[in-house]
Amino acid sequence: MAGALAVSERHLSRLFRRELAMTCGQFVERLRVEAAQTLLESGEEPVPAVARACGFGSAETMRRAFLRVLGVSPSAYRHRFRLADQRTAPWRPVS
Repeated sequence: MAGALAVSERHLSRLFRRELAMTCGQFVERLRVEAAQTLLESGEEPVPAVARACGFGSAETMRRAFLRVLGVSPSAYRHRFRLADQRTAPWRPVS
C-alpha cells in the first residue's frame, strides 16, 4: 500500500493510526471480514471457500478474525443472519 501511495511504510502507518485509529493490518482484516459477511449472508458457499475468496489463508484464520472483530464465528454469524432474515421475511403460506 505504501508503494502505491508513494510514501514510506512508517508514514503510512502513522497516517492510519491518526486518521482511522487502527493499523494497516487491522484495516485490511476488517475489509476481509466485511467481504466475508456479505458472502455468508448472500450465498451457500462453505466457510473454507468464503475464507479463500476473501483473502484469508484458511478457514481457521477467518474464524479468529471474526471472533476478534465481531465476537462470533463465521458459522454462527451465518446462522444468526439467516434467523434474522427468516423473522423479517414476509409471511408466505406453506404449500
